Amino acid sequence: MSKIGIFVGSVYGNAQHVAEDVETMLGAQGRESQVFTDPTLDDFKQVSSMIFISSTTGQGDIPPNLEFFIQDLRDQFPLMEQKPFAVAGLGDSSYGETYCGAGRQIFELLTELQGKPITVLLEIDACETLEPELEVVAWAEKLLPDLM
Repeated sequence: MSKIGIFVGSVYGNAQHVAEDVETMLGAQGRESQVFTDPTLDDFKQVSSMIFISSTTGQGDIPPNLEFFIQDLRDQFPLMEQKPFAVAGLGDSSYGETYCGAGRQIFELLTELQGKPITVLLEIDACETLEPELEVVAWAEKLLPDLM
């Protein structure tokens, strides 16, 4: 059975809560998954497909818990060989150009690593959505056939 890795970038815990809800949904669908809040390159290499769920901090930056991992990916550049991935970015559109900056950076990096995007970047705006977990779980459920 394939394992879906759920990689989380969270500052205040909201993205982690969303990721845990996605993990619960995947389990209910009979899919094996694991949430990674402090991932390593080995975690990245061992999953068969992945979902990244990340908030944005600062000026469009990646949250501290993912910062070193993303830098490791950039430095070591482990090719994904068309491994399927999807990215959900949580942000606040009132920040203008930096809105969902972390999600955009992650999506771009995974594409450069020759991953296979199974959908476009999902952007969740805190100005419009009070319960991002509802939108992200529904989005992830639709992606299940492609997360093999």
